[in-house]
Amino acid sequence: MNEIVLMSDPAVTAIPVAECGEPLVDVREDGRLLVDTRKQDPADAFAHLREGVLERLLEAQALLLPHGLRLLFVEGYRPPSLQRAYFDEYAGQLRAAHPGWSAERIHSAASRYVSPPDIAPHSAGAAVDLTLADPEGRELDLGTRMNADPEESDGACYTHATNVGAEARANRELLGSVLTSAGLVNYPTEWWHWSFGDRYWALTSGEAAALYGPKESAEEA
Repeated sequence: MNEIVLMSDPAVTAIPVAECGEPLVDVREDGRLLVDTRKQDPADAFAHLREGVLERLLEAQALLLPHGLRLLFVEGYRPPSLQRAYFDEYAGQLRAAHPGWSAERIHSAASRYVSPPDIAPHSAGAAVDLTLADPEGRELDLGTRMNADPEESDGACYTHATNVGAEARANRELLGSVLTSAGLVNYPTEWWHWSFGDRYWALTSGEAAALYGPKESAEEA
Protein backbone atom coordinates (compact mmCIF):
# COMPACT_ATOMS: atom_id res chain seq x y z
CA MET A 1 0.00 0.00 0.00
CA ASN A 2 2.95 2.34 0.54
CA GLU A 3 3.59 2.27 -3.22
CA ILE A 4 0.16 3.62 -4.16
CA VAL A 5 0.24 6.77 -6.26
CA LEU A 6 -2.52 9.06 -5.01
CA MET A 7 -4.65 11.29 -7.22
CA SER A 8 -2.99 14.33 -5.65
CA ASP A 9 0.49 13.21 -6.71
CA PRO A 10 2.28 15.75 -8.95
CA ALA A 11 2.95 12.92 -11.42
CA VAL A 12 -0.80 12.71 -12.03
CA THR A 13 -1.45 16.43 -12.30
CA ALA A 14 1.50 16.79 -14.70
CA ILE A 15 -0.15 14.55 -17.30
CA PRO A 16 -1.47 16.70 -20.16
CA VAL A 17 -4.94 16.27 -21.63
CA ALA A 18 -5.41 15.75 -25.37
CA GLU A 19 -9.21 16.04 -25.30
CA CYS A 20 -10.70 13.80 -27.98
CA GLY A 21 -14.18 15.32 -27.86
CA GLU A 22 -15.95 12.02 -27.29
CA PRO A 23 -19.52 12.55 -26.03
CA LEU A 24 -21.08 11.55 -22.75
CA VAL A 25 -23.68 8.82 -23.24
CA ASP A 26 -26.41 7.50 -20.97
CA VAL A 27 -25.50 3.94 -19.97
CA ARG A 28 -29.17 3.10 -19.41
CA GLU A 29 -30.04 3.48 -23.09
CA ASP A 30 -28.02 0.41 -24.08
CA GLY A 31 -29.86 -1.72 -21.54
CA ARG A 32 -27.13 -4.28 -21.02
CA LEU A 33 -25.80 -2.92 -17.72
CA LEU A 34 -27.57 -3.16 -14.39
CA VAL A 35 -27.86 0.43 -13.10
CA ASP A 36 -28.25 1.19 -9.40
CA THR A 37 -29.80 4.53 -8.38
CA ARG A 38 -28.16 5.09 -5.00
CA LYS A 39 -26.02 7.93 -6.39
CA GLN A 40 -28.70 9.42 -8.61
CA ASP A 41 -28.58 13.22 -8.83
CA PRO A 42 -31.34 15.61 -9.94
CA ALA A 43 -29.89 15.93 -13.46
CA ASP A 44 -29.27 12.18 -13.84
CA ALA A 45 -25.61 12.96 -14.52
CA PHE A 46 -24.58 9.83 -12.58
CA ALA A 47 -25.72 7.52 -15.40
CA HIS A 48 -23.44 9.04 -18.05
CA LEU A 49 -19.96 8.04 -19.24
CA ARG A 50 -17.74 8.75 -22.19
CA GLU A 51 -18.70 6.51 -25.08
CA GLY A 52 -15.38 4.66 -25.07
CA VAL A 53 -15.63 3.87 -21.36
CA LEU A 54 -19.09 2.34 -21.81
CA GLU A 55 -17.82 0.21 -24.69
CA ARG A 56 -15.10 -1.19 -22.44
CA LEU A 57 -17.55 -1.90 -19.63
CA LEU A 58 -19.65 -3.94 -22.02
CA GLU A 59 -16.53 -5.86 -23.06
CA ALA A 60 -15.83 -6.58 -19.39
CA GLN A 61 -19.40 -7.69 -18.77
CA ALA A 62 -19.19 -10.15 -21.64
CA LEU A 63 -16.25 -11.77 -19.84
CA LEU A 64 -18.46 -12.27 -16.78
CA LEU A 65 -21.12 -14.26 -18.63
CA PRO A 66 -19.42 -17.64 -18.10
CA HIS A 67 -19.48 -16.90 -14.36
CA GLY A 68 -23.21 -16.12 -14.38
CA LEU A 69 -22.55 -12.60 -13.07
CA ARG A 70 -23.07 -9.01 -14.19
CA LEU A 71 -21.59 -5.61 -13.53
CA LEU A 72 -23.69 -3.33 -11.33
CA PHE A 73 -23.12 0.29 -12.37
CA VAL A 74 -23.47 2.83 -9.53
CA GLU A 75 -21.94 6.14 -10.65
CA GLY A 76 -20.19 7.53 -13.69
CA TYR A 77 -20.06 11.20 -14.60
CA ARG A 78 -19.97 13.66 -11.71
CA PRO A 79 -20.36 17.40 -12.43
CA PRO A 80 -17.34 19.47 -11.34
CA SER A 81 -19.43 21.36 -8.78
CA LEU A 82 -20.52 18.11 -7.14
CA GLN A 83 -16.96 16.78 -7.17
CA ARG A 84 -15.82 19.96 -5.40
CA ALA A 85 -18.56 19.57 -2.77
CA TYR A 86 -17.57 15.93 -2.09
CA PHE A 87 -13.88 16.80 -1.82
CA ASP A 88 -14.45 19.79 0.47
CA GLU A 89 -16.77 17.77 2.72
CA TYR A 90 -14.28 14.94 3.23
CA ALA A 91 -11.35 17.34 3.64
CA GLY A 92 -13.39 19.13 6.31
CA GLN A 93 -13.94 15.87 8.17
CA LEU A 94 -10.22 15.13 8.13
CA ARG A 95 -9.41 18.68 9.24
CA ALA A 96 -11.76 18.33 12.21
CA ALA A 97 -10.33 14.95 13.16
CA HIS A 98 -6.70 16.05 12.74
CA PRO A 99 -6.40 19.74 13.60
CA GLY A 100 -2.61 19.54 13.61
CA TRP A 101 -2.34 18.38 10.01
CA SER A 102 -1.03 20.80 7.40
CA ALA A 103 -3.16 21.87 4.44
CA GLU A 104 -0.93 19.78 2.16
CA ARG A 105 -1.41 16.68 4.29
CA ILE A 106 -5.18 17.20 4.38
CA HIS A 107 -5.25 17.55 0.60
CA SER A 108 -3.22 14.38 0.10
CA ALA A 109 -5.22 12.35 2.62
CA ALA A 110 -8.51 13.51 1.15
CA SER A 111 -7.38 12.33 -2.28
CA ARG A 112 -7.33 8.73 -1.05
CA TYR A 113 -11.13 8.84 -1.10
CA VAL A 114 -12.20 11.80 -3.27
CA SER A 115 -10.17 13.05 -6.20
CA PRO A 116 -9.11 16.71 -6.23
CA PRO A 117 -11.66 18.47 -8.46
CA ASP A 118 -9.18 19.78 -11.02
CA ILE A 119 -8.10 16.30 -12.14
CA ALA A 120 -11.11 14.18 -11.13
CA PRO A 121 -11.72 11.21 -13.47
CA HIS A 122 -15.45 11.25 -12.66
CA SER A 123 -15.77 14.84 -13.87
CA ALA A 124 -14.17 13.84 -17.15
CA GLY A 125 -16.76 11.10 -17.65
CA ALA A 126 -13.85 8.66 -17.54
CA ALA A 127 -14.47 6.88 -14.23
CA VAL A 128 -17.08 4.48 -12.98
CA ASP A 129 -17.96 3.15 -9.54
CA LEU A 130 -19.30 -0.37 -9.86
CA THR A 131 -19.48 -3.81 -8.32
CA LEU A 132 -20.56 -7.38 -9.10
CA ALA A 133 -24.09 -8.74 -8.95
CA ASP A 134 -25.81 -12.07 -9.47
CA PRO A 135 -28.41 -12.52 -12.24
CA GLU A 136 -31.12 -11.14 -9.94
CA GLY A 137 -29.14 -7.97 -9.29
CA ARG A 138 -28.04 -8.83 -5.76
CA GLU A 139 -24.61 -7.47 -4.88
CA LEU A 140 -21.83 -9.91 -4.15
CA ASP A 141 -19.56 -9.66 -1.12
CA LEU A 142 -16.55 -7.49 -1.94
CA GLY A 143 -15.46 -6.87 1.63
CA THR A 144 -16.88 -3.40 2.33
CA ARG A 145 -19.82 -1.35 1.26
CA MET A 146 -19.17 0.73 -1.82
CA ASN A 147 -17.82 4.19 -0.95
CA ALA A 148 -16.57 3.10 2.47
CA ASP A 149 -13.79 5.52 3.41
CA PRO A 150 -10.41 4.38 4.79
CA GLU A 151 -11.29 5.42 8.36
CA GLU A 152 -14.64 3.62 8.42
CA SER A 153 -13.30 0.43 6.84
CA ASP A 154 -9.92 0.33 8.58
CA GLY A 155 -8.33 0.35 5.15
CA ALA A 156 -10.41 -2.57 3.82
CA CYS A 157 -11.60 -0.30 1.01
CA TYR A 158 -8.11 -0.54 -0.50
CA THR A 159 -8.28 -2.94 -3.43
CA HIS A 160 -5.53 -5.23 -2.17
CA ALA A 161 -6.35 -4.96 1.54
CA THR A 162 -5.58 -8.08 3.54
CA ASN A 163 -8.35 -7.61 6.11
CA VAL A 164 -11.15 -8.99 3.92
CA GLY A 165 -12.48 -12.52 3.66
CA ALA A 166 -11.60 -15.11 1.04
CA GLU A 167 -14.91 -14.70 -0.82
CA ALA A 168 -14.51 -10.93 -1.04
CA ARG A 169 -10.93 -11.33 -2.18
CA ALA A 170 -11.96 -13.74 -4.94
CA ASN A 171 -14.73 -11.41 -6.07
CA ARG A 172 -12.35 -8.43 -6.17
CA GLU A 173 -9.91 -10.46 -8.24
CA LEU A 174 -12.65 -11.45 -10.69
CA LEU A 175 -13.89 -7.88 -11.01
CA GLY A 176 -10.35 -6.66 -11.53
CA SER A 177 -9.50 -9.30 -14.11
CA VAL A 178 -12.40 -8.51 -16.45
CA LEU A 179 -12.04 -4.73 -16.15
CA THR A 180 -8.28 -4.85 -16.66
CA SER A 181 -8.77 -7.06 -19.70
CA ALA A 182 -11.08 -4.39 -21.12
CA GLY A 183 -8.44 -1.69 -20.65
CA LEU A 184 -9.58 0.03 -17.45
CA VAL A 185 -7.36 0.82 -14.48
CA ASN A 186 -8.17 0.81 -10.79
CA TYR A 187 -7.56 3.48 -8.17
CA PRO A 188 -5.99 1.23 -5.51
CA THR A 189 -7.56 2.97 -2.51
CA GLU A 190 -11.06 2.11 -3.78
CA TRP A 191 -11.83 -1.38 -5.07
CA TRP A 192 -14.94 -0.07 -6.86
CA HIS A 193 -13.33 2.80 -8.81
CA TRP A 194 -12.15 2.10 -12.36
CA SER A 195 -11.33 4.43 -15.21
CA PHE A 196 -10.18 4.77 -18.79
CA GLY A 197 -8.83 7.77 -20.68
CA ASP A 198 -8.20 10.09 -17.71
CA ARG A 199 -4.90 11.32 -16.29
CA TYR A 200 -4.62 8.50 -13.75
CA TRP A 201 -5.18 5.96 -16.53
CA ALA A 202 -2.52 7.68 -18.65
CA LEU A 203 0.04 7.58 -15.84
CA THR A 204 -0.73 3.96 -14.95
CA SER A 205 -0.74 2.83 -18.58
CA GLY A 206 2.36 4.76 -19.64
CA GLU A 207 0.43 6.99 -22.05
CA ALA A 208 1.73 10.44 -22.89
CA ALA A 209 -1.60 12.20 -22.40
CA ALA A 210 -5.14 11.72 -21.16
CA LEU A 211 -7.93 11.38 -23.72
CA TYR A 212 -10.60 13.02 -21.57
CA GLY A 213 -10.56 16.20 -19.51
CA PRO A 214 -13.20 17.72 -17.20
CA LYS A 215 -16.48 18.02 -19.06
CA GLU A 216 -19.82 19.66 -18.50
CA SER A 217 -22.94 17.83 -19.55
CA ALA A 218 -25.45 19.40 -21.91
CA GLU A 219 -27.69 20.13 -18.93
CA GLU A 220 -24.95 22.18 -17.23
CA ALA A 221 -23.66 24.05 -20.25
